[in-house]
Amino acid sequence: MNVFLLDGTYELFRHFFAVPSVKTVEGREVGAIRGVVGSVIAMLEEGVTHLGVATDHVVDSFRNELYLGYKTAEGVDPELLQQFHPLEDALRALGVAVWPMVEFEADDALASAADRAAADARVEQVFICTPDKDLSQCVQGRRVVQFDRRAGVMRDAEGVRARFGVPPSSFVDYLALVGDASDGYPGLPGWGAKSASALLAEYGQATAIPADPNEWSVTVRGAARLARTLAEGQADVALFRDLATLRTTAPVFDSLDELQWSGPTPAFFDLCASFNAPGYFKRAQTLAEAGPPHRE
Repeated sequence: MNVFLLDGTYELFRHFFAVPSVKTVEGREVGAIRGVVGSVIAMLEEGVTHLGVATDHVVDSFRNELYLGYKTAEGVDPELLQQFHPLEDALRALGVAVWPMVEFEADDALASAADRAAADARVEQVFICTPDKDLSQCVQGRRVVQFDRRAGVMRDAEGVRARFGVPPSSFVDYLALVGDASDGYPGLPGWGAKSASALLAEYGQATAIPADPNEWSVTVRGAARLARTLAEGQADVALFRDLATLRTTAPVFDSLDELQWSGPTPAFFDLCASFNAPGYFKRAQTLAEAGPPHRE
């Protein structure tokens, strides 16, 4: 079997900015929810049988306690925020496994689910469906891959190396050095993608880079300054590496059978009616009646 793990928070943001506003009769915005649910139904229509969706039930996580500047919900459109929890309800009504994260982040849930799915001998391939570069650290050869559904791009371990210049095993060190503006931590001064990838491709981890730049086996512009910054910023590197490292202990599933879609719940009919999308229920019901796709 193939397992698909969807970044529900990313999907909600993407659809919020991509689809027209839709309001219920009570005046509640549901356009992004409709977009995500329709997208998930399309995945099922394309033959996906085992699917789980990770969401951020709240934006803050344990990382906010580690670093004051870590991302928060500040600046997020209220009409987007108010769709977080209803999206989880809608996906559950569709019959899809949902993992709402409070202490952890949705990315941690994806990492945890990928780790558990890959450990099951029945699984042929795990697709982590998000363009978020943070998930590159979870890629394992061609067994666990990252899939950008919108762009139609799949990235295996060689794809990660081609894109960032480092293998998945070095990716958290890469983020620790260059920083991640979307998550709110800056990396080390002077370190950019080229210098970080060149040195990490050679040494694997930031702590393995020789303190003396004269010992570096690769030529990097501004080596003396970078070495000095690295020596002075060891504590920051350790902190940023911790922030970048996705946890694999988030509560997701106990058995892969929980991810097998078998049809919508009775609540899905009323939910579709509430945001004027009766076609969604018909599509889901038709799929359920047809049963899982036959595979040779």
